[in-house]
Amino acid sequence: MTRAVVFAYHDIGVRCLEVLLARGIEVPLVVTHEDDPAERRFFASVADHAGWYGIDTIKPGAENLGDLRSRLSALAPDFLFSFYYRYLLPPSLLDVPISGALNMHGSLLPHYRGRAPVNWAVLAGEPQTGVTLHYMTARPDAGDKVAQGVVPILPNDTAGEVMEKLSCAAENLLWRILPDLVAGRAPRMPLDLTQGNYCGRRRPEDGKIDWRQGAWEIHNLIRAVAPPYPGAFCQVAAGRLCILRSHYRGEQARGKRPQLYLEANRIFADCVAGERFEVLKCLLNNQPLTAISWAHLLQGETLALGD
Repeated sequence: MTRAVVFAYHDIGVRCLEVLLARGIEVPLVVTHEDDPAERRFFASVADHAGWYGIDTIKPGAENLGDLRSRLSALAPDFLFSFYYRYLLPPSLLDVPISGALNMHGSLLPHYRGRAPVNWAVLAGEPQTGVTLHYMTARPDAGDKVAQGVVPILPNDTAGEVMEKLSCAAENLLWRILPDLVAGRAPRMPLDLTQGNYCGRRRPEDGKIDWRQGAWEIHNLIRAVAPPYPGAFCQVAAGRLCILRSHYRGEQARGKRPQLYLEANRIFADCVAGERFEVLKCLLNNQPLTAISWAHLLQGETLALGD
């Protein structure tokens, strides 16, 4: 029986672990990590799923991963898999499995290597993204790719919605390629690292709206950080405005300067370059700002945006 040690987190970690087990792969050990106390967990728990199967599960810190070499060697795994595990695995672990160490990354490598690939792809207005199963090396997201699965990013998709698509894509991709991987006939294709880009971690403050940008760019920011992520925000005369959901249709703005206003009981934001988007969900000073609450919170006035 083929044996694999799994490092996993998030929904993709859960779905890919389930694929391995459904395909008859023996998983003697799952390595995950503690939830970040500063983050609201909105995804499934790898530890819970592993527990349902009676799989031994550990949660070492990033600084202790190198200490696992002896334990992994004793298990003699054929494969080591990383499924949305957030820590970079040290090289001392990558040469333990007989048939290789592989990672499922949430982009079409070599594009969007590194952190938060889905959020960055939505922010850039990409029409598609996907998942890539690739071999791990000491350099992150740089090893030979085995297979990819593509999903569309529709113009009004949020990053959270794209992540849901990627979870399904990762499950389908692993299910399809796993028999060939176990049989030793799966392809290995070098990545051209002169192409694509490397992305860093995103923080809540990166959601600040710059109203000097156009409607499409601001809309992309809003959907890139829409809940379950922290959301896009700016400071206005009336206080802190958070825009949590928008809808872009390429419509012409009503005015010449960035402003928020009511039209036919709907909220719109005019932007530079003469376009606007509809605001579907927003907060003003942590209070829902709707067509009904507009008069109470803003006394019916148009809200100027930006400087």
